[in-house]
Amino acid sequence: MQAEQEAQFQEFVRARWSRLVRTAYLLTGDVHHAEDLTQTALAKAYRSWRRVSRSDSPEAYVRRMLVSCNSDRFRKRRVTESLTAAPPEVAGRDEAVARVDERGVLIGALAGLPPKQRAVIVMRYWEDLSEAEVAEMLGCSPGTVKSQASKGLAKLRTYPGLARAMDGAERGHTSSAGTSSVGQGGTR
Repeated sequence: MQAEQEAQFQEFVRARWSRLVRTAYLLTGDVHHAEDLTQTALAKAYRSWRRVSRSDSPEAYVRRMLVSCNSDRFRKRRVTESLTAAPPEVAGRDEAVARVDERGVLIGALAGLPPKQRAVIVMRYWEDLSEAEVAEMLGCSPGTVKSQASKGLAKLRTYPGLARAMDGAERGHTSSAGTSSVGQGGTR
């Protein structure tokens, strides 16, 4: 890779690292897996940076790599994790703790979704991509995105504690953009 392209790639990573890790976290439900997944996707992007940088949106290209790498992770080895609905013993309840709890409930609910539904929900409602963009990213039809989103949202609505956490978010707790969309149960 030439020095100019190397510098472009390094700038891209500095500017997008935390957003990519956040997306990967929503896909995996684990901070360590999210960092590994992001590093894997960026390593692949580095190897083909010339092509990635020429695309209309390098960030969307790498985001698609994240989703693909996450799918590969499930194909190679099914990882079973046990997330709990609530952490053991909470000492005090302030707004910061409530926000963390709300996110924990959402992450637990997302972890219960099949990988494709989870990817659709994260890309559609957290990353705020259109159905067409999600369909292109996942290599499926917009109709599949709609049906996976519908099934995923329906399953999220039945998750214990998610509605209660979302009610708290609507009463004034700030929470992520994706949680309020899911909590209200509608599509855009």
